[in-house]
Amino acid sequence: MKVIVTGSLGNIGKPLTKELIQKGHAVTVISSKPEKQKDIEALGAIAAIGSLDDADFLTSTFTGCDAVFAMVPPNYSETDQVAYYRRIGSNYLQAIRQSGIKRVIHLSSYGAHLDKGTGFILGAHHVEGILNELSDVGITHLRAGYFYYNLYSFVDMIKEQDIIGANYGGDDKMVMVAPSDIAAVAAEELEKPATGRNLRYVVSDDLTGSEVAHILGTAIGKPDLKWIIFSDEQMKDALTKSGMPAHLMTNIIELGASIHSGELRGDYDRHKLITMGTVKLVDFAKEFAAAF
Repeated sequence: MKVIVTGSLGNIGKPLTKELIQKGHAVTVISSKPEKQKDIEALGAIAAIGSLDDADFLTSTFTGCDAVFAMVPPNYSETDQVAYYRRIGSNYLQAIRQSGIKRVIHLSSYGAHLDKGTGFILGAHHVEGILNELSDVGITHLRAGYFYYNLYSFVDMIKEQDIIGANYGGDDKMVMVAPSDIAAVAAEELEKPATGRNLRYVVSDDLTGSEVAHILGTAIGKPDLKWIIFSDEQMKDALTKSGMPAHLMTNIIELGASIHSGELRGDYDRHKLITMGTVKLVDFAKEFAAAF
């Protein structure tokens, strides 16, 4: 099978590319960075250097291939995040239609069932809707949890204040995921024949903020580390003082509030018998401690 992997050789793209090649598939990796070509080819894949903003480039790259792993890479320089997601999603729609691709695995997010109040996640909601316009294409939306590596953003706070703090956490349950578990599920789904619209949640662990703090704290020699919940206003004040751009601040506060209220995980909780990934937070905590 000929497979397109978007997202370059990132935390998901690299292990996904490796696994697909090991299984005998021909893989083309899309990257916007020419310097990545050697690394891509070293894995045994074909490098397609170009921009996701270029629908014609995507169409020509997709043509002749069987399936695509489609993700929208984070781009925090975009002041309108929803417009950015919709633009890339529309480019994927055009390229899939015109190239004749019949199998699509889309990296979405838990919380994508909501049409407001989720910050960055709202973009995933819109891309799901755009791709669902496709006919005669088997689509699986992978609704991934909160990435473990987002926890690195708390390193400075832990060092300076001996706490983790945000407008979510504490007793709030957090649906979490390791990128390598996403890659494993994506590889499995790409080989699975499918029709119509499908959803699959990708989760590695489901813990409260306090449990996260204890696991990370134990790994770094601070077993009494606490996760403190700030109000939205306190978060806004702290982020403003840090110099964060207004568009990012608004998205971060909205996302945190939806985690705290439990709304973000509402649809996830309605799905039963979800198979958990193999990489638990205690495993990631070793990497966190090494970086700390």
